[in-house]
Amino acid sequence: MKLYGTPPTRALRALWLINELGIDCDVIEVDMGIAEEKSPAMRALNPAGKLPILVDGGEVITESCAIQLYLAEKHEDAGLLGRDLAERGQIYRWMFFLATEIEQPLWRIALHSRIYPEDARLSADRPLAMKDAREMVQVLEAHMQARDYLVGDRLSVADLNAAYTLDWAREAGVLDQAPRLNAFVDRMYARPNAPPTIAAAWEELMATLGR
Repeated sequence: MKLYGTPPTRALRALWLINELGIDCDVIEVDMGIAEEKSPAMRALNPAGKLPILVDGGEVITESCAIQLYLAEKHEDAGLLGRDLAERGQIYRWMFFLATEIEQPLWRIALHSRIYPEDARLSADRPLAMKDAREMVQVLEAHMQARDYLVGDRLSVADLNAAYTLDWAREAGVLDQAPRLNAFVDRMYARPNAPPTIAAAWEELMATLGR
């Protein structure tokens, strides 16, 4: 099994599952500074030219959430996909909520803050994206009152997905009024198999690049 991806990107989601499950996997860092992810070799695996990419024998899985679900189902005995269909449905619900309602405005903030060329950035979209993200964060904050896990009473793949997404939200300043979610992120990253936080992974990457 091989995982192509470089922290602090969404590859951290896949790395977390790999760590939790104790999977033997070669992690291959891709130099995004030279757009290696868009090279012909990478596009042969993912025509979208994006990371992460999981190669498991003859199977190629892209999209970080899909990789998480694939690994959780392949190693179903670990119990990360819930006890029954009802729990699995709730796991899907919150993972898709995180991807569509929280991650998307975070991505808009990133695009218009540092990713797009300066002349293509829409400064007016950043406060709108912040507003959208904060509103949806409060939905999850309310859900987590008196809860330790997103679904049921034990760890699931939804928690591993949420921890990365909410760490991103915290970096963007979106969790300033979400004490339950801040505590959840701290608790998740205290797990022995947790990957580095986005900030720690970014610092390590910059040190490697000598910046």
